[in-house]
Amino acid sequence: MSIDKRIRVKHVQLLSDNWATLKTTEFEWQHSNGTWQTQRRETYDRGNGATLLPYNVAQGSVILTKQFRYPAYISGYREMLIEAAAGLLDDERPDIRIRSEVEEETGYRLGAVRKIFEVFSTPGSITEKLHYFVAEYEPHMRVSDGGGLADEGEDIEVIELPIAEALAMIDDGRIIDAKTIILLQYAALHLFKS
Repeated sequence: MSIDKRIRVKHVQLLSDNWATLKTTEFEWQHSNGTWQTQRRETYDRGNGATLLPYNVAQGSVILTKQFRYPAYISGYREMLIEAAAGLLDDERPDIRIRSEVEEETGYRLGAVRKIFEVFSTPGSITEKLHYFVAEYEPHMRVSDGGGLADEGEDIEVIELPIAEALAMIDDGRIIDAKTIILLQYAALHLFKS
């Protein structure tokens, strides 16, 4: 049976439309056994995004960023978050948007980018789908210091790490960002094979 035939949306209420859109929705869902149940869910929609891991096989290295993330802070995390470059699509194609986002954040103007997959990171409450990319980088591709856009409140540090160190940082808890872990694990399995 089509999923569209198993849901009846009854009421949608806008709770907030500030930085993103928060809605609460009441709907009826038909279970596998045929019974219907009324459910309520809140959804947070800030748009879809893209993320990219620049890598250099010859050097055995990757480029990551380090920045303050308020939601992580209020969850008790007291370090700067180490992440892969990422950003919202802003009505642009993912491959085009991620190239400009990487340049803003890291200062690297990349050549070809390769999409590897799309992921819903938190589908229980957040509508965002991330488009994941990888791209090779060379030292000469660095055209600026990066650091993000100051008028958007960004204060980003660029870090270049050996892939082995980045993977060790997952194990010891210094890298705890999901998109970054996914990209680094992909790199270990597919890009830095011995």
